[in-house]
Amino acid sequence: MKSQVLPIYGGSLTTGLVLVPSALIAIAIALTILFAPDVFYSGYGIEVVGNATLANELKAPAGTLLIAGLLMFAGVFRRDLAVFSLATATVVYLSYGLSRVISIVLDGVPHSGMISAAGIELLVGAICLATLLQTRRANAG
Repeated sequence: MKSQVLPIYGGSLTTGLVLVPSALIAIAIALTILFAPDVFYSGYGIEVVGNATLANELKAPAGTLLIAGLLMFAGVFRRDLAVFSLATATVVYLSYGLSRVISIVLDGVPHSGMISAAGIELLVGAICLATLLQTRRANAG
């Protein structure tokens, strides 16, 4: 079956309104961590400058986040990728948010920016999950 390419929004406005910011956030964060980690992490009180090992460790998952963001963005333009893109966004954001919650429980309370990040990740992940479920129901019916 030939893929249907749409001008934008993967076939539905809701899908686009969820995927565009989800993708842009992931891509922006990933690029900042990859190319300016000191700028990104200094806001959380983490000093990366001069620590090549820490920079390397932080940049490794940033590459994965960048690819995930691009996959999220693909669903904006291709209807056949919308469900996959929403699933990617759901997994990425909920796994980041839930991992932060686990860290808070096991390691203690981090910088307030990390707590805010967890809240935003859980919110975005929940919105992505709701949209994914809605999209799957619409596609099934």
